[in-house]
Amino acid sequence: MSVHDLSGEDAAGWLEPVARRALEQYGVSAAATLTLLNISENATFAVDDPASGRRTVLRIHRHGYHDGPEIASELAWLSALRGDAGIRTPHVLPTAEGQLLLAMTETGSPDPRHVVHFEWLPGSEPADDRLAESFELLGAITARMHDHVQTWEPPPGFRRFAWDYDGSLGAEARWGHWQSGIAVGDAEREILGRLDATLRERLGRFGTAEHRYGLVHADMRLANLLVDGDDTYVIDFDDCGWSWFLYDFGAAVSFFEHDPRVPELTDSWTRGYRTVRALPAGDEQEIPTFVMLRRLLLVAWIGSHSGTALAQSMGAEYTKGSCDLAETYLSRYG
Repeated sequence: MSVHDLSGEDAAGWLEPVARRALEQYGVSAAATLTLLNISENATFAVDDPASGRRTVLRIHRHGYHDGPEIASELAWLSALRGDAGIRTPHVLPTAEGQLLLAMTETGSPDPRHVVHFEWLPGSEPADDRLAESFELLGAITARMHDHVQTWEPPPGFRRFAWDYDGSLGAEARWGHWQSGIAVGDAEREILGRLDATLRERLGRFGTAEHRYGLVHADMRLANLLVDGDDTYVIDFDDCGWSWFLYDFGAAVSFFEHDPRVPELTDSWTRGYRTVRALPAGDEQEIPTFVMLRRLLLVAWIGSHSGTALAQSMGAEYTKGSCDLAETYLSRYG
């Protein structure tokens, strides 16, 4: 796994020259204001241009996560979902020369810094006071995306990585190894090691049949839905790749897998999902495996992204909670 180069101090400050040079190519005025929205696998800025009165979003990628063809593949799927399946995804804004993806040179780096410019979408994350209803909506939208993938023919050169066992926890471990997570000592290593072995065995048995495995959003959380009246938009496809369809539910409960409402939210999500797409009862019974796959993957993510605000807010407590959840899971599935 490559070092996460955007988790250092004042990433927004040292990325600003790259952002300014990119915005020139998009015809955005030099007087535009840049506001950092988030740093995770990339840095995302709100861009407010006083010359046009328009707000847009600029995404600057970290090194070592996606190359140019992989990012272009993500953008192709965004467009296909919007055009073929009616999923409301953000439009990519081209440069004056029609480019959808920029590769910006950067002082001190042999590799280009990739940049994408998106429209600003209205709306906000679904409210917490209607969580069950929101998860039903999330399940239905997720099913529409999975249905689309089953019949979609990706363009030549399409390439995204896989969130299979090797890509998540095994040899490739794209977010690092959980053994290097925060506060993972001998006792935690023993418990989580048993979890890892059980996940590997169960995922291998579950298999990758076409109705179970395909291209997924891979971060399909309520935080990545924007609701504006009757319209719902899906954003942040940066992690999209090949995985089990049920991994999208594991992602849906990221960071609160221990919440006592998760069984209720599982019922809501599957109910919404089944309004669009079949979900066999045997597959539904394996949902806890995908919740724990995501949970262990996030232990690794927190360790490898320790400079980000989100990772710092989770820390050792998340590892401890993961061990507790692992013991409960293993008592039933181990």
